[in-house]
Order: sequence, then structure tokens, then C-alpha cells
Amino acid sequence: MKKENLKENNVFHHTHKVKGMFDELIEHLRDDIEKIDDARAKAMFETSAEVIIGLKKAFEHFEAGEETAWQK
Repeated sequence: MKKENLKENNVFHHTHKVKGMFDELIEHLRDDIEKIDDARAKAMFETSAEVIIGLKKAFEHFEAGEETAWQK
């Protein structure tokens, strides 16, 4: 099997990549909060950032095998 395929088949390669995307989105949402005046939109952006933080934690727990559901 080629080295590229081994990387593609490694679930941790993908979880790491997605966590980076989550970080970028969280940062973007929080930066935008400072740029907008609508209080409801600010709340929506902050809530969205918090939800994505929760998703990122789920990925971290999966990688660490901390949750019973993620254990083999």
C-alpha cells in the first residue's frame, strides 16, 4: 500500500484535520462577534462557537479513547 493511502486510511489524520477546521471556524465566529452590532446575531455566533467547541471535544475524546462508546 502506498504511503499516501496509509495516511488517507488513518482515522486520526482525518480527525486532526477536522479539528483544525473547527478551530478556524471558532476563531472566525468569535472575530465576527466584534464586527457586528446585532445582539441576536452576536448571541447566535457565540452559541455556534460553543457548539463547535463541543464537537471538537467529541473528536478529542474519540482520539483519546476516553468514552466507552469509542473504545474497541
